[in-house]
Amino acid sequence: MELPFGFEFEESVFEAGRRERGRRSSLSPAYSARCCEPEWFCQETGSGEDDAESVNVKKFRGDLAYKRQEFKKALCEYSGCLALLPPSNPAMRRDIQESQARCLAHLGRNKEALEIAETLRNGATNTDHVTVILGLQLVIYRRLEHIERIIKCLHGLIMLHPFHPGHWKLLAEAYMSLCCSPAPLRGDGSTAGNSIQSSSTEANFQCHEKNSWKKDVTLQFSPQINGSCGSCEECQRLEVPIIVSGKSEAQHRTKSAELDSMGQERSEDICIYSCASFVRARLLFQLMQLNQSSFALESNLKAQQEIEDKVASFGLKEDVLFLMTEAMGEDLVPEKLKEDAQGEVKCLGATALTSMLTASAVEFERKWFQRLRKHFPPLDCRT
Repeated sequence: MELPFGFEFEESVFEAGRRERGRRSSLSPAYSARCCEPEWFCQETGSGEDDAESVNVKKFRGDLAYKRQEFKKALCEYSGCLALLPPSNPAMRRDIQESQARCLAHLGRNKEALEIAETLRNGATNTDHVTVILGLQLVIYRRLEHIERIIKCLHGLIMLHPFHPGHWKLLAEAYMSLCCSPAPLRGDGSTAGNSIQSSSTEANFQCHEKNSWKKDVTLQFSPQINGSCGSCEECQRLEVPIIVSGKSEAQHRTKSAELDSMGQERSEDICIYSCASFVRARLLFQLMQLNQSSFALESNLKAQQEIEDKVASFGLKEDVLFLMTEAMGEDLVPEKLKEDAQGEVKCLGATALTSMLTASAVEFERKWFQRLRKHFPPLDCRT
């Protein structure tokens, strides 16, 4: 394209600039990259070191201590780092606070860890923040074995990331732990003077008896071990002596109370949710398998085999399992999976963030399990 008259430039205009740039480049010293020795941050630092460098050093030291499972030392380094961190760096502040909470959880200081998680929650501004908070709370509640809170965290994570197979697998296992719960303690709250119960009948972890429903097909849950659920880890350890005292007794009471509060019909729904969640997790792992290799593929296949064993323990007929698989995979379109994997972090308002963090079980069940109702009519997501 020719420039209009009066806008042409003579080549001589640029010659001086070219000569000056060439002269400067010939005089500039060669670039020398900084080389750091392994674990250079573990060395003693000088007093003249600036705060920015000190922050990084303490952060690296904390990360290394955490990797070595030296959680007290890691917590000390993270606390020192946080004290030096300027308010102008909120991203790193959130990262350090999360690290502190994880150290506290490992040290058994769960209340303090949850307080930090609550602080992070109050400052959340986008979906990435919400994911971190829910993941942190999930770690803490899993250590506390608080099943209802575990399920609540997983509901939130799945609402944000519906194509994450690991979350679905964890949710299925959490539901299953409610299906297979310890028999109630004696009326006096004791078990033979808090003694060890070695008999499988005394420690009987029972699943509620499942009914059969008919509408085109019959859904039959038939546990493979008579009167007990053979797929739960607790049930597989029935031959091992179980101590019901102290913390174990409290956990025993909690699980029994959770099961009693659900009722028979609700328990049946929970078992369906568990199986359906396993089925969806398997579908997602199978889709991911197409683009995996090496250790990632090996881990994927191992998870699929675990799920296969768990699904088989429900004793579903082939046609029923096919219908459940079809219902839980209706939205699994490769294009949607690709969009989710490449999804951007979304900044949300306070109301939207709160709804994600406080999504009720009813909302979750209505969204993900109501598609089963056309095949299994007794499954009713209550309002």
